[in-house]
Amino acid sequence: MQIQQIFISPGHNFVGHFGREPDAFPLQKVERVECVACRGLRGDRYFDHKTDYKGQITFFSREVFDQLCAAFPSVDKSPGVLRRNVIVSGVELLSLIGQDFELDGIKFRGTQHCAPCDWMELAFAPGTKEFLRKNAGLRAQILTDGWLATGVAQLASA
Repeated sequence: MQIQQIFISPGHNFVGHFGREPDAFPLQKVERVECVACRGLRGDRYFDHKTDYKGQITFFSREVFDQLCAAFPSVDKSPGVLRRNVIVSGVELLSLIGQDFELDGIKFRGTQHCAPCDWMELAFAPGTKEFLRKNAGLRAQILTDGWLATGVAQLASA
């Protein structure tokens, strides 16, 4: 498996903005990020969001993003616009729901499908929410501290 890109953002552009324009917190592409057990990604908007929050980190498949781009060929955007933290390839993310897994020595618990919201229509293109209805990424809890970095990664059952 490979970690292709990592994104964090200091604030919410869409959450809590129903009926209003999105905010403009910048998305930061980083080469590595600190995972803090039970708290989230240091520097990200969901760090210390809630106790036992199911989305302390989110993963998205590069293969699914490529399918999305093929379905909307006039759109030229980065996977970061989907506001998922870690873009990976070579793994079926939804198979990790309900599973404890280890990625480069850090333990995670796959908690649920990261269902797309209405903002996907604005962030990427109209029709994106429906396209990603069944495969919009994985939400997970961070169980141990460590650093994730872009590049080849080792995935194992925990």
